[in-house]
Amino acid sequence: MFMQIDFKYNDDFIESAVLRIAERLNYDYGMSNRSIALLLLQGDNELISLVEEKEAKASEIKKIITAVASHYPDPIHYVVASRRQELASRIAKDAFKSNHDILFSWPEFLSRLMIRPITGVPILLLVLYYGLYKFVGEFGAGVCVNYIESHIFDLHIIPWLVNLFNHYLPWPIVGSLFVGEYGIITLGLRYAVAIILPVVGTFFIAFAIIEDTGYLPRLALLIDRIFKKIGLSGRAVIPMVLGLGCATMATMVTRTLPTKRERVIATILLALAVPCSAQLGVILSLLEGSRMGLFIWAFVVLLVFLLIGFLSAQLMPGERPSFYMEIPTLRLPKISNVLIKTWSRLVWYFAEIFPMFIGASLIIWVGQITGVFGVCVKIMEYPIRWIGLPDQAAVSFLFGFFRRDYGAAGLYDLKSAGLLNGNQLVVACITLTLFLPCIAQLLMNIKERGIKLGVVISLFILVFSFSAGFVVNLVLNIFNIHL
Repeated sequence: MFMQIDFKYNDDFIESAVLRIAERLNYDYGMSNRSIALLLLQGDNELISLVEEKEAKASEIKKIITAVASHYPDPIHYVVASRRQELASRIAKDAFKSNHDILFSWPEFLSRLMIRPITGVPILLLVLYYGLYKFVGEFGAGVCVNYIESHIFDLHIIPWLVNLFNHYLPWPIVGSLFVGEYGIITLGLRYAVAIILPVVGTFFIAFAIIEDTGYLPRLALLIDRIFKKIGLSGRAVIPMVLGLGCATMATMVTRTLPTKRERVIATILLALAVPCSAQLGVILSLLEGSRMGLFIWAFVVLLVFLLIGFLSAQLMPGERPSFYMEIPTLRLPKISNVLIKTWSRLVWYFAEIFPMFIGASLIIWVGQITGVFGVCVKIMEYPIRWIGLPDQAAVSFLFGFFRRDYGAAGLYDLKSAGLLNGNQLVVACITLTLFLPCIAQLLMNIKERGIKLGVVISLFILVFSFSAGFVVNLVLNIFNIHL
């Protein structure tokens, strides 16, 4: 025996609009007029084009859709999905009876531990410690980077290529483009392959394992309550975690967030306080051996993330976000899935990001021979001194605008040369993490949020990052803390 459910959205305005649209549909679309009406309300562009072509009353239908869209502060697809979720919850409540005496399987038991704050937070800390700090930070940014850079590039590849270009290319200015201080090979290739690739590769492996187990949706449920305080829902964990891989890609993924308010807040936080995997890995390598320095860096960045998110949520109008997400079965990761996902992302890295390293080296070379680069460095030295760093750090921050990981790698060179003490290193890492997004992310911000908002966000971040560095340096000096 089957129960027939009168599927209503418990919203007279939506139901009235659905009925009026359905009455005006005459073409046979292969499904009920009600279904077509709902898809039209939710902005199905392909179906809207088809209705404009087939229906005589297409203009009346568009007026109804426009009226409904202006009635709600949130997108209609979000409103419809919320109403559908409310109905599903009511049906589930009436149809199921919970028996707490049932013994759960181990995957179900572990799944419940992951989403409860008292047990989920320690599990999250373990994932971050072993997945990011130990595997990406110590192994990727430490062991792998040190070996590839010191034993392969510095001893063999770079000297051989420098001798080759110096011997066969008689024009020093052209040779400097390839093997100069900021050349395509000595800077671009070395940073991309020797410093950044091991970090990105280990991060992609860790992320693929976490993703394939089904842990990400459970993490979204775990942090949903905290994210509500900063104007986001648990769904925003997806772009935030992706931002630890590439903030440019993550900014594009903010399209999946249901409201404009959430998308703007997520964009601000991604641009300000979410370091990409390459930058994160190099920073972990920079602070390796200084647990107090790493703690201060993580504490300040997390504090900024929560504080700016909270203030944005208070200042920006809009309703509190709701959250629903399908939870897949928890499982052991499949090696084939992890390898395929890691490989596809590495291919993306070389196809999309590697050319940017080459382009950045070319821009720096042009800036050097024209003198523009030197002027920019001189201007950057003033805020650099303001936060207690040596003038040489200005180059790293300028690099950071071309690529965030470029800037972090520049600090790596300064550390190797002994130009930064422990306090300066922490201040530099904090300021650079909060510094302007790279050019690619800046362009994506403008594309997604508009040129006005994109520029405003960047100006705010520029001022805030150096202000935060100044405060941290001041606090360290006042309390006579030496790292």
